[in-house]
Parts: sequence; structure tokens; C-alpha cells
Amino acid sequence: MPVKKRVLISVTDKTGIVEFASALAAKGWEIISTGGTAKALKQGEVPVREVEELTGYPEILDGRVKTLHPKIFGGLLAIRGNPRHEKDMSKHGIDPIDMVIVNLYPFEKVVTETILEEKDLLEYIDIGGVALLRAAGKNFHDVAIVCDPGDYPKILEEMSGANGEIQLETRRRLAAKAFAHTARYDAVISSYFRERGKETDPFPEELTIGLRKMQTIRYGENPHQKAALYLETGARSCDWGITTAKKFQGKELSYNNYLDLDSAWNCVSEFDKPACVIVKHNTPCGAALADRPDEAFRLALACDPLSAFGGIVGINREIDGRTAEELIKIFLECVVAPGYRPEAIEIFKKKGNVRILQLPSVLTTAARELDLRRVSGGVLVQEKDFARHTETRTITRRAPTAEEMASLEFAWRVAKHMKSNAIVLARGFQTIGLGAGQTSRVDALRVAWMKAQQQQNLIIAHQSPIVLASDAFFPFRDCVDEAHKMGIAAIIQPGGSVRDDDSIRAANEYNMAMIFTGMRHFRH
Repeated sequence: MPVKKRVLISVTDKTGIVEFASALAAKGWEIISTGGTAKALKQGEVPVREVEELTGYPEILDGRVKTLHPKIFGGLLAIRGNPRHEKDMSKHGIDPIDMVIVNLYPFEKVVTETILEEKDLLEYIDIGGVALLRAAGKNFHDVAIVCDPGDYPKILEEMSGANGEIQLETRRRLAAKAFAHTARYDAVISSYFRERGKETDPFPEELTIGLRKMQTIRYGENPHQKAALYLETGARSCDWGITTAKKFQGKELSYNNYLDLDSAWNCVSEFDKPACVIVKHNTPCGAALADRPDEAFRLALACDPLSAFGGIVGINREIDGRTAEELIKIFLECVVAPGYRPEAIEIFKKKGNVRILQLPSVLTTAARELDLRRVSGGVLVQEKDFARHTETRTITRRAPTAEEMASLEFAWRVAKHMKSNAIVLARGFQTIGLGAGQTSRVDALRVAWMKAQQQQNLIIAHQSPIVLASDAFFPFRDCVDEAHKMGIAAIIQPGGSVRDDDSIRAANEYNMAMIFTGMRHFRH
């Protein structure tokens, strides 16, 4: 007579569990279960043996302790065919358990969607379920472990052949899934304690990041690279990130779309006034402020309409019909904004492939997020660059005028979001030339000026002075010399070079205003 198989079932998510357990019972499996799961199975007319009947010990501490018992964990961890293990099982009356179906208390859902006192929230930290998953995973050669209801049909299909067995490779895959599940679960809990603790160091000795796959992407940066998008989750899931955007229309977002959208949204969120930024290859190619979003777009586009072709547009105001009409005049990949009026949505339908995305608000609570970048064999971790200088210092004889100062602040915030080395030329609240990603700063300036010279009919409200922003200091005076030839009136830069005095002298020679921020914004 074949040995009776046993399965322990204890699930929070009861999706499909009655059908799965019923199918196992029909195959002759003995069903062991706990509390609410046992009740659900009984209501579904599935024969169930409750855990306390097996252990001879009732649930205690309001259900905190129910499966933590030698007759449960001995049945899971015993190695079949091991004489010493079999002797211990016989001596203590322990029966083997061949499958565990467990999913965990919804700590993540509760902590992100409800407001509970900590003492109540802690009750959603699963102990027994995690222990069951790990024990079964450790002994996967003898025990099958199921933590995802999506696997129920696949397991039943496999059991319909092969003498009713679940293959070793399947058990190994399920074990890997279980350990990943518990690791992510613990990462979310760790994040909760870290964020609510008094620890000021953002870089603990052990940093856990919980990721869940949101979707598979057609390909990565290039068609030969596979890619997927993972959602990072913590104690308080963000409601501002590009992964949470609502899409009204358009094709599936690509890997590069996500990168560019994130850059556009970060940049346009710098401004309180109506703003538009156009991003191409993860760096701005035009930005502007105006009284209305359609005006801001026209000004941003005028900076470099050639580069804007196929670009990503970020606008920090609700988009109306007038703005939508302007946007569809050129080929764009994506538009992201806080909202859209009904007439704008209708207008965008004329260009059905354009991806139209909505985020509820500009970035406000992101400062705690860490920036991670992969290097061979490890990960670099830093705080995100949400900093703004708190004061500036005029270091030339001539101070900038109020008009120049406002334009310098605008240009500086744009430069922060460009690839280093970066130079921004602006007139009023409109970029007129951008140079980014150059290996020398003077070359970045020359590229920016070349871009400015290409546009003879820039849309500007008035002939404001041209200002220059540099994301990092000038190593030599050559940038100031070149800027003078271009008619630039004022410069903003971090300062800090050993040759700062050379640049200051040059600016004074040309009666240019120059201010130091004391803060640089490299972006690699």
C-alpha cells in the first residue's frame, strides 16, 4: 500500500485554495490546516485535520503560536531514508509532511494602505509562515513548497502524470521562489523599522531592498538585451514615482522610456511656476518657465527642435486643449503631467502611439529614497540628489541684477539634471543652448553655444541678458573667456577649484557677474 501523502495548508490569500486542496484530497492526500484556512476548507467540503489535533497542543497567544511545534517542523525537516531521522520520527510519533502551501500575513499591504498603531501593525508580521517556508525550502528534496496561488494549476498538471509526483527540478524552483518571497517580505519589514527608527546613517551594514516584478519589458536599452521593471516596496510605498503613473494611451513603455520619463519628471518638479522640460537620451534638450503650459512648451521646444524630435515631455501643470494641440505638432514618444483636461485627452487620440502618462503631483517626499547603481561585483548606493543650495555668494565686483539672478537660478536647476560635464545657457526663463556629457567643460560650453547659434528665431518675451550655469566648477579661466566672446552677462557655478581666482579675475575684467553656490551637481 502506498504511503499516504500529507500537505499542510495555512494561507492568508485564499485565492483558489479550496479547489487546489480538493484536488489534492481527491488524489488521496491528507489535508492538515490551521484556523481560518481550515474553516474555509471545511466550508468547501474538503476533509481537513486541524493542526492542534496533530500536535496535541492548542493555538496560543491569540494565534501567534500554532504551527511552531516539533511534530510540524520534524515532519518537514526530516530527511527521508536517513536512519537517524527515521528513528527520531518513530520515537516521537512524527509523521512526514510532503507539501506546504503557505502565504504570509499581508504586512506590506497593511503598512502601505492603512494607518495603525505600531502595536497593532506588529501583529501582521508573520513568524510561523516564514519558518514553514524556510523549513520546507531547506528540505526541498523531500518537500514541495507552494507560496504563490498562481502555481496551483501547474502543480496539479504535473501531478497528473509522473506517478503523481512533483519533479525535483520543480521543487527546486519552488524553493527558490519561497526563499525570494521571504527575503522580500523581510526587506519590507526591515524598511519599516529603519524608516521609523532614530538611526541617522542611511547606509546600514546590511541593506535589504525588496523588489517585485511589475512587468517584462520588450527589451532593454538595445533589442538584444532582455529587461524587466521591478517595483521597489517599503514601509510607505511612494505615490509619486514614474512606476505609479497612470497611462491614458500609447504603446507599451520601453526601458529607455522609463529612464527618460524619470529624468523629465525629476527636472520639471524643480519648479513652482508652470514649467516644461523636453528630454532626449536621459538629458534635457530644452526647458522653460512661462505663465501657461503651452507657452512653456513652445519656449522649451525652441531651444533645440531638432533634438526634441522623438523626445519625452514633462510639464508640471494640468494639460489643457491648447497645450495638447501644440504637443501633437511634433513627434513625441511620451508626455507626463499631473493631469489632463478631457479635451486634451481627445486631442491626443489623434496621435494614438504617443504615451500619455499622469502622475498625481510633483516630487515632494522622495528625499529619503536611495539611488542604486550596479557595478561589476557590487552596487553603489547614494542618497538621491534632491538638494538645493541654501545661499549663494557673489565673488565678482559686479553683482547680478535681479533679472539675471532669477535667470541664473532657473538655469542652475536645469543644469542639475543634465549629464556632466554640463553647461546651460539661458535667457530669462528659457534655455537657449545646452551642452551635456562632454569630457571637458569648455567643450560643453562650445556645444551649448553652437546649439544656441542654430536657432535664430528663439521665442522670447524680451531681450533678457544671457546667463550661464555650470554643474561643477571651472578648472581654468577658459570658460569665462569663451563666455565673454558669446556675450554672456552672468555665471553661476559651485566654485571650489584651486584656480578659482583666475576665473574671478577674468570675470572682473569683462564686468561679468559670477556667483558661487558651494554645491555641485555631477550626474554620470
